[in-house]
Amino acid sequence: MSDSHVQAPSLAELRTHHSEKWRAFDSDVLPLPVAEMDFPVAQPIRAVLTEMVAHSDLGYLSQVPELAAGFAKFAQKRWNWSVDTAQVGVAADVGVGVVEVLRVLTKPGDTILINSPVYLNFYNWIQETHLTKVDVPFTRSVVESKEINPWSLDFDELEKAYAAGLKVHLLCSPHNPLGLVFSKQELTRIADMAKKYGVLVVSDEIHAPLTFAERVFTPFLAVSDAAREVGITITAASKGWNIPGLKCALIVSQNDAMKEKLKQIPAAVHYRASILGAFASAAAYADGELWLDTVLKQLDHNRFLIQDLLKAQLPTVGYHIPQNSYLAWLDLTALNLGEDPSATLLAKGRVAFRPGQAYGAQCSQYVRVNFATSPEIITEAVARIVRSL
Repeated sequence: MSDSHVQAPSLAELRTHHSEKWRAFDSDVLPLPVAEMDFPVAQPIRAVLTEMVAHSDLGYLSQVPELAAGFAKFAQKRWNWSVDTAQVGVAADVGVGVVEVLRVLTKPGDTILINSPVYLNFYNWIQETHLTKVDVPFTRSVVESKEINPWSLDFDELEKAYAAGLKVHLLCSPHNPLGLVFSKQELTRIADMAKKYGVLVVSDEIHAPLTFAERVFTPFLAVSDAAREVGITITAASKGWNIPGLKCALIVSQNDAMKEKLKQIPAAVHYRASILGAFASAAAYADGELWLDTVLKQLDHNRFLIQDLLKAQLPTVGYHIPQNSYLAWLDLTALNLGEDPSATLLAKGRVAFRPGQAYGAQCSQYVRVNFATSPEIITEAVARIVRSL
């Protein structure tokens, strides 16, 4: 299989995998909750891993200038973002990167803002750093078209929170689970407010490489001088190229004053990342675009396949076409599946999704579905929902 033709393997083969996605449930359950893809790894990544293992090159991580250079190459080509490679640091994963940044730039009790529903580990990171959570939830409009994302930030409430003495805004950009790509205008408004009120913006941009053609992803640090003054980006190749188990992420700044602040992060944070992850990530960014573009074509097909399947079999389920990544956000309210629809679907349909309340208490009737797999598995997942009714 070449990087210009990437397909998910059979369900039987997938069940031989060792990751959490394939070990967390009984063998008769179709598991679609964990955010990892079922596609074979890109050839440039395979090549560097094979070579390193073959040569027993599995020692401790040293400096990896290839990683910052590869990221800068990708960011320039993909997003027209000129990255200062001297301001690209390494951590084991995005969660570690966020936590370590918060540890050096905040103190326990400081306020940190999120916008729910949001990636469930945001809540865990806030607890780990002993910060005080402030939530300005997304607002949801009623729209007829499934091609229009109905969720949006409430900027009036955001500014009130900023003005109240907020310390940090933890931003999920692009957004998980809403599949929302913020516009440059929205990000500019956030940066301007953050500078006005002295707020640090930490932008989790792990899903950025998986943006579909109809949207333009704008890195927060590419927005303006104000954004570079107030912002830090945490990202990784792990979502875009499906290598989360290799453990490597990036902490990026683009401002000299912020660079100095980040020097407080312990040196051990770098060395706790994986040597395999660092060189695999460098290969992904430098040489993995063909694979990425091929996978995006399959994901593009899959996001519309879900729309077609729901229209034919479950027309009352709410679904908007995600602008990014491979996570469908389904509103199951009309199906009357109880307090936790995901639990009902697991028990009756033997299909596993991530429960909506993990992302926000107001979303208890939602489930998040991973569609980075074969059309056959997606079709079977919808059929299992139908069988649960």
